[in-house]
Amino acid sequence: MQSWLYIINKEVAIKTRIRELRKQHKLTQEELALAVGTTRQTITSIEVEKYTASLVLAYRIARYFGLSIEEVFDFSEVEHE
Repeated sequence: MQSWLYIINKEVAIKTRIRELRKQHKLTQEELALAVGTTRQTITSIEVEKYTASLVLAYRIARYFGLSIEEVFDFSEVEHE
């Protein structure tokens, strides 16, 4: 008999600096999306905290701006869970 481990993932909104960084670099959501391999809708959802970026996407966004993931995404709410 197999036993299964179920992990309940409580959704936590992760704040980001993506909008601020986009504006500093004079980028549209579409331009950033194309540069990091996603859609404009995904960038919008991340900016308004409706969607949390995957680790790979977070990495791509951070690297695009020449920053670390922690410099773009605020994990303080996750640390206090």
